[in-house]
Amino acid sequence: MTRRLLRLGSRIKWKLRKLRREMKDKRLAERCQIVLLAAKRSSQRAIAESVGCHQSRVSRVLKRFREEGVAGLFDRREDNGRPKVDDSFVYVLMSVVSKTPRDFGYLRPTWTLELLVAVTAQQTGVKVHISTLWRVLRMIKARRGRPKPVAICRMPEKAKKRRVAYLRRLAATKNRGEHVFYVDEVDIHLNPKIGPDWMLPGQQKQVVTPGKNQKCYMAGALDARTQKLIWTGGTHKNSGLFLSLVRKLLELFPKAKRIHLILDNFKIHKSKQTQQFVRQLRGRVRLHFLPPYCPDENRIERVWRDLHDNVTRNHQCRSMDELVGNVLRYLEDRNLRGPKG
Repeated sequence: MTRRLLRLGSRIKWKLRKLRREMKDKRLAERCQIVLLAAKRSSQRAIAESVGCHQSRVSRVLKRFREEGVAGLFDRREDNGRPKVDDSFVYVLMSVVSKTPRDFGYLRPTWTLELLVAVTAQQTGVKVHISTLWRVLRMIKARRGRPKPVAICRMPEKAKKRRVAYLRRLAATKNRGEHVFYVDEVDIHLNPKIGPDWMLPGQQKQVVTPGKNQKCYMAGALDARTQKLIWTGGTHKNSGLFLSLVRKLLELFPKAKRIHLILDNFKIHKSKQTQQFVRQLRGRVRLHFLPPYCPDENRIERVWRDLHDNVTRNHQCRSMDELVGNVLRYLEDRNLRGPKG
């Protein structure tokens, strides 16, 4: 006959099963399960493996049950008084994280856990341990990331919103014989841009660089309707590069009544050479400029970010020809599989 750790009456078993079923506290349900299993098993180790906890936890639960009965299974932390981490503490922590240490009189521009503990203690009067703060940060899904550099747009807010709304309507147009493109240029460097990557503990990956940098440039036009990309390349980022893209669009769409280009305020888009060329087309090409410093409204920027993520960042190409070949292969594959492929 198997020796059991506990002997329970039918009424106690019924009460434990009811608690396990009806209570929302998962830890209380686990403790009830441990006691019920002790009435069937003879080994604390077997109970721990069945429940999925440490054997010492089984020992503590059974000891309290023997001393106090069912009441010993309930959590007594509610008797400790008001918890340090409540809704008001979480609200203050979220407010602090959304700012910088300099907003609170510190010289350091970025947060450390120790500094967050100190500032939240100043704001709430409650000082918590670093491990507790880390747990709360995970709970609110805070993360360490790279800030996004932005520049202040000097255009009045109302005028900016009107301009953005107009360009969005233009991008959604489906007038026959009219095409809308988002236009921008991208730099391709032989010296790679360094970005984050997975590494094993104690190791740091190395990216071999050629030393002397080389550059080339690409001008791209993203079709607002099909999301297909059209591009051309050059060795200089000047008006000639931009106009070569315009000529290519005119060749690809010879029957187009009008080609709309949504683009930023870079100088090559507004140069005298560009203006003269566009005037000669007598309205076939129209330039629509975004508000200053609004890169998020230019959808082709996402294509360039994906290009860097998939090709140019941390690359180890030894020549510009090899790198450009990889770039062209990626862009061609993107057009074949679609932007979400």
